[in-house]
Amino acid sequence: MARVAKRRDRYVLDFYDNQGKRQRKTLRAGTTLKRAKEKLREIEDQLNAGTWLPEEKVPKFKKVAIDWLEHKRQSLRASTWSVYEGHTRNHFDDFDNLKVSRITTARLEKWMNTKKANGMHILTLRKVCVTLGQIFAYAVRHGYAISNPLTNAERPRDTNGGDEKKIRILSPDEINAFLNATEGQKYKTLFRLAIMSGARQGELLGLKWTDILWTVRQVHIQRTFNNGTWYSPKTRKSKRKIDLGPAMMQDLRRWRMACPKNELELVFPNFAGQPINHSNMRSRHFYPTLKAADLGKMRFHDLRHTYTSLLFEQGENIKYIQSQLGHSSPTVTLNVYAHLMHSTNQAAAQRLENGIFGVPQNSTGHNLVTNNDKGPTSQT
Repeated sequence: MARVAKRRDRYVLDFYDNQGKRQRKTLRAGTTLKRAKEKLREIEDQLNAGTWLPEEKVPKFKKVAIDWLEHKRQSLRASTWSVYEGHTRNHFDDFDNLKVSRITTARLEKWMNTKKANGMHILTLRKVCVTLGQIFAYAVRHGYAISNPLTNAERPRDTNGGDEKKIRILSPDEINAFLNATEGQKYKTLFRLAIMSGARQGELLGLKWTDILWTVRQVHIQRTFNNGTWYSPKTRKSKRKIDLGPAMMQDLRRWRMACPKNELELVFPNFAGQPINHSNMRSRHFYPTLKAADLGKMRFHDLRHTYTSLLFEQGENIKYIQSQLGHSSPTVTLNVYAHLMHSTNQAAAQRLENGIFGVPQNSTGHNLVTNNDKGPTSQT
């Protein structure tokens, strides 16, 4: 039977583990009887759940992090795994030598505040916390900890209004200036397709001529090429068909005639017939083109944002935009691009009134008042 005993002014938890072996755990001096009973109740809950481990068998955080990384290696892209590995190597020194079960929510909150005070960008901190949360979730699944201490931790907020990534959107005039400044048919076609399809960089570099659906004017996204490796699209929704306009299709036809033949049938091959290196593409062509067009700095991914912005501007349905972008749901699209949606829409309000009352309304609603004032005799 489990009980709380007292020896030499310190409480001792006396219980039997699931193997029938008697265990005694002496608590720190100053622990109250109430806290001792709570600790014993926690141990009993762990015993009932089959998750209790003797203190000496609970691994340190660093060991759990290494095991988690090895567990994730086979299921993640090399680039994603590399990010996780960098997080564990560079940011978790404060926890490495602590028993994973001893890391508390309060300790995590203090760690996050310290990171922020030392200049870590809020977006970087959030990404690091995602990695940290997964490590603790792994510890819970394997019985090393009762719960994930990060779950209830209050995340630091950006008080300087810099929570969101700065998205650069090109105007139609800027798009034309950018394309006119692009040298070479291959890169002019590549950049125009990026703007007119919203496809991701890796999706564009991995395109093959068999992915161009000439009769229905679409491009079929079936793979991606990132960091020298071929991958399947990020999610099931990422494998999609994107609508293209007739002018874009004509550009692709012209480029197909000029494109060097290659064994992989790539739409945008390098000189060796292999996929273009994304770093070389940006440094040797994308950034110089921006400079030549006097457009300042922006990321290649901002061409995708530009495409999305243009769709919103012309009033396309959110479900259609989501399907073209390859997002898993419209919610994802809204979370990323909600700031592009107009906060006011007088045209929509006008259409609502027209649909109800059946007559055009001016901006002050005077037509409705006049019709009401005329009384029943004005009705037909």
